[in-house]
Amino acid sequence: MEQLLQFFILLPLLGFIISLFFRNRNENAIAGVVITTMGLQLFGLLFFITTWISNGSNVLDIKHFTFYKEGNVEIFIDLFFDKITAVFAFIGTLITFLVAIFSRFYLHRDSGFKRFFNTLLLFFFAYSIIIFSGNFETLFVGWEFLGITSFLLIIFYRDRYLPVKNGLKTISLYRLGDVCLILAMWMSHHLWHENITFLKLNDLNLVALHIQEHTYYASFILVMIVIAASIKSAQFPFSSWLPRAMEGPTTSSAIFYGSLSAHIGVFILMRTFPYWESILSIKILVISIGLITAIIATLVARVQSSVKTQIAYGSIAQIGIMFIEVAMGWHILALVHFAGNAFLRTYQLLVSPSVLGYMIHDQFFSYVPKQYGSINKFTNSIYLLSLKEWNLDAFQFKFMWYPFKFIGRKLNFLSSKAVLVSLILFYLIGLFCFLNEEMIPKQLDEILHLLFAFIAMLLILKSFAKRSDAITVWFMIIASQFYMLLSIAFLNDAYEYVEILLYVSGLLGASILGFYCLYKIKAIEKNIDLNDFYGYNHEHPKYGFWFLISCLAFVGLPFSPTFIGVDLMFNHIDKEEYLLITITTISFLFIEIAVLRMYARLFLGPSKKQNHPIAYRSS
Repeated sequence: MEQLLQFFILLPLLGFIISLFFRNRNENAIAGVVITTMGLQLFGLLFFITTWISNGSNVLDIKHFTFYKEGNVEIFIDLFFDKITAVFAFIGTLITFLVAIFSRFYLHRDSGFKRFFNTLLLFFFAYSIIIFSGNFETLFVGWEFLGITSFLLIIFYRDRYLPVKNGLKTISLYRLGDVCLILAMWMSHHLWHENITFLKLNDLNLVALHIQEHTYYASFILVMIVIAASIKSAQFPFSSWLPRAMEGPTTSSAIFYGSLSAHIGVFILMRTFPYWESILSIKILVISIGLITAIIATLVARVQSSVKTQIAYGSIAQIGIMFIEVAMGWHILALVHFAGNAFLRTYQLLVSPSVLGYMIHDQFFSYVPKQYGSINKFTNSIYLLSLKEWNLDAFQFKFMWYPFKFIGRKLNFLSSKAVLVSLILFYLIGLFCFLNEEMIPKQLDEILHLLFAFIAMLLILKSFAKRSDAITVWFMIIASQFYMLLSIAFLNDAYEYVEILLYVSGLLGASILGFYCLYKIKAIEKNIDLNDFYGYNHEHPKYGFWFLISCLAFVGLPFSPTFIGVDLMFNHIDKEEYLLITITTISFLFIEIAVLRMYARLFLGPSKKQNHPIAYRSS
C-alpha cells in the first residue's frame, strides 16, 4: 500500500499542470479539471483509508526519491501515513472539493478565474505534501509552496493597495517560520547525523536517549518547531496576520485561513509530539501559547466590526485550545476538534456575505442602542485593547522589523558605485584565496568566512530598506548570495564543488532572468525605483510573471536546484558556529522579503496610468 501514497501527491500536481493549458474565458473546462481532480482524490482517499483500516491500520512509511546523497548527507522524499495523516488528508480533500464547486459560481466572469483555480490546485498539492510527509525535508517542500500560494491568493486583487500590503506582511511572518524550520532541520542533521524520519521519532527509547545526551540542542530544535507552528497557526504574538490575510476572495479565505492552512501548526506539533512529550518545559510553553492565544483571540473576536475578522480570531482561539489538547496528549480530541472547527469556519466564511446582508437589514430596521451602566476602567481598557487587536501589528513592526530597517537605512555608503565596484574586487580576491586556500594562514581563514558572511548580511539589509533603483537593489541581493556562498566554502573544506554548483546553477539562472525583466521594464517605463507601488502588471503581465518566477527561484523554492543548495549550505555550518549561523539566518530571513517587496512595488498595486481604473486603498 505504501506505493499508492505517491498517487495523492501526483494527482493534484497533474491537475494543476492540465489547468494551465486553458484560457481564462474557458471557465467550464478550468473548473471541470479542478473539480474532477479533487473528486478523484476524494474517492481514491476514501478507498485507500477503508482498505488501510481493514488491514489493521499499520503505520506506512516509504522512502520515495533521493535528490542528493554524499557521505552521511542525504536529501530525500519520504512519505508517511497514520491516523493523523488520514484525518487531515480526508478533511482537507473534502473541504477543497466543496470549495472548488462553490467557487465555480462565486467567481463566474471574474478576471482572475483561471488564476484562482490554478493557485487552488497548487495550494492543495502543497498541503498534500505536508500531510503525507515522512521527514522534515519533505514537509519543508510543501511548507514553501504553501507559503507562496498563500501570498498569491492574498494579493488576488492585485490592483488594490491593501491586499498587496497585507500580502507582504503575511509572507514576512511566513518567512520567519521558514527560517525557524530550517534551523530545526540544521540542528537535527548535526545531532542525528542523518535525515531523521518521523517513523524513527516514534521510537521512544531512541528519542529519550538522544534528549538525555543533547538536552540543550534538542530543546533548541523544539523551540524552533514551536515558533514555526505558532506562526503558521497565527498564535500569540503572531495572531494579527490571519485577519489581514483575508483580503483575497471569500472562498480562498475559507479554505486557507478558516479551515486548512491555519491548522498546519497543530499538525506539526502532533507529528513531532513523540520528540517532546517527555520534556515538561516544552509542554508548558505550548500550553502557555495556546492559553494566552485563546483568551486574547476570544476578547478580540467579540468586539470586531468585520465579519471576516471575527471569524479569523474565533478560529485562532479554537486553534489555541488545540495546542493545549496536543500538549496534554489528547490527540483524538484534537483531531475531532480540528475537523469541527475546519467545517464550521468554512461554512461561516462562505455564507458571510449573505449573513452580513441580513445583519445590515436587521440593524437598519430593528436597531436598539444598548444601555450601559457605570463605567468600569478595567473593562474599558480590555475593550480598547481588543478593539486595537492588542497592538500586535505595532509590536511586531517595532521589535521585529524596524530595527533591521533602521540598520539598512544607515548603510547608504553601500549604494555608491565606488563601493559596489570595491565589493566585486574584494569578492574576486576572496575567490582567489579560496582556490589557493593552502596559502592562507589558518587565523586569517577563520576571520574571512565571518567577514564574507557579515558583508552578505549588510547587503541584504540594505536591499531590504533601499527604495531607489530596483536594478541596484537586485545587484546587491545577488552579490550577497555569492558572498554567503564564499563564506560557507571558506568555513568547511568538505564543501564539495557539486554542492556549490547546485546552489549557483539556480542562482545564476534566476539572476539573469531577473535582470532581463528589470531592464526591459526600465526601457519601456523609465521609472523602476521602489518608492511606490506602480502596478506594471496591468500592461506587462509577462514580465511580471517571469520576474516573480526569478524571485521564487532565487530564494530557493523547491522547483529550483537552489532549494537543495540552501539545505546543503546549512549542513556545512557547525552547531558550534553561533555567530555564523546567526548572520546566515538573518540573511536568509530578509532575502525573500526583499525580493518579493521588489516584485510587489514594481508589478502590483494600483496602476499609475490614467487609462486603468484605480481602486480604493481599502478593499
